[in-house]
Amino acid sequence: MSKISHTADRRELTDAQRNAVAELMRVSPIADELGRRFAKAGFELHLVGGSVRDALLGRLGDDLDFTTDARPDDTLRVLKGWAETTWETGREFGTIGAQRRGLRLEITTFRAEAYDGVTRNPVVQYGESLQEDLRRRDFTVNAMAVSLPDHRFTDPYGGLDDLAARRLRTPGTPRESFGDDPLRMLRAARFAAQLRFTLDPDVRAAMAAMAADLERITAERIRDEFTKLLLGADPVTGLRLLVDTGLAEHFLPELPGLKLAIDEHAQHKDVYEHTLTVVSNAVRLEGDEGPDFVLRMAALMHDVGKPATKAVGTDNRVSFHHHEVVGARLTKLRMKELRYPKDVTSEVVKLVALHLRFYGYGRGEWTDSAVRRYVTDAGELLSRLHKLTRSDCTTRNRRKAAQLSADYDALEDRIAQLQADEDLARVRPDLDGNAIMELLGVPPGPIVGRAWRHLKEARLERGPLDRDEAEAELLRWARAEGLI
Repeated sequence: MSKISHTADRRELTDAQRNAVAELMRVSPIADELGRRFAKAGFELHLVGGSVRDALLGRLGDDLDFTTDARPDDTLRVLKGWAETTWETGREFGTIGAQRRGLRLEITTFRAEAYDGVTRNPVVQYGESLQEDLRRRDFTVNAMAVSLPDHRFTDPYGGLDDLAARRLRTPGTPRESFGDDPLRMLRAARFAAQLRFTLDPDVRAAMAAMAADLERITAERIRDEFTKLLLGADPVTGLRLLVDTGLAEHFLPELPGLKLAIDEHAQHKDVYEHTLTVVSNAVRLEGDEGPDFVLRMAALMHDVGKPATKAVGTDNRVSFHHHEVVGARLTKLRMKELRYPKDVTSEVVKLVALHLRFYGYGRGEWTDSAVRRYVTDAGELLSRLHKLTRSDCTTRNRRKAAQLSADYDALEDRIAQLQADEDLARVRPDLDGNAIMELLGVPPGPIVGRAWRHLKEARLERGPLDRDEAEAELLRWARAEGLI
């Protein structure tokens, strides 16, 4: 379907409404079947929220959201014998999930929930009507519905006009909406990043005034919204909103903290602006592979160690020695607080720790050993490290930028040359554990591990060794250790 223009008039909005219903016809065989089943059982069924919004934007996916006056037990009875599978993980919130012919459906009883202002979870209260359900939704663009199976369109709060204008408003007052669920403030920033929407001034003002209410939300819910924001088409806009409204202070204080650290090269107003530029650069370097959370998060966090390591020398030059070490530690702590999986955290932390390793290569100081270590330390993250390092080059000096780019081109060429001769991605000692035990006459244990690590260091330093060289190196090490 055609997308809504930014300056749509009433005729265009009417066309967009018709197009939305036409787009929904793609899934209507399933949606209408389900609507007829609910109607036969005496219940209403409406496609609602993000599904209607995305249909209007021409980006409807295979995950569909419905609302109904049926209670969860009733919904399960309607689905029985029709859905290929059902799940009840959201039952406490009135949601039943189902799958049918490749579509994932979530069917939620009309809700009129509200937070009590103290706890971190909503108090679920079932509503009695579609109008009541739509009023409790976060934004007007998500408060539209298409009834099934008759395809009647309901838009009581002007969501269609707001969608045409790419504008975020709330069905009631912003304070009422954010008071019901403070996570909606973070979701507003996410929509700005994901859909390139602008915020109504009242919405933005309420976010700034109520930012502290985000403390009532669990780390897991914040993490999920923030991840979607960072993976959006325009994450920098969303990140700026988090900082400007004060939301970031309550779950990612390292980001606004970057404003305190002036870039030592005086290339940017502050490290904060430099960081946002690096994030933008990283997004551009992703190519056709799609959004990469690990790369984007590493770009966002790569300089968070600078405020703690800032020093001014006798020549009045600012330095941030070892900020990559401090930044890696801060990144690990922050991602742990946000409950990110350990493997994802480990990858981001490693990139932050390695992001400065390249600097100095252009001075001709790197030996083959240094190149091997660069590749080995990066491991499977080498491609991302290439992108992060290139993204970090934000100098406005064209000559310097060209030189840095040429230097990194040279490093990548050198890595390719060494990889043609050696398997740098799988650097191993030239003797395995069995050979070490046989030569030294020792059983399995710590000595074998120490010997293995020494031979790996020798392999990194000198390149591949033949069998005689490797055995001689092992025996030299063993004598120096007093083992033979």
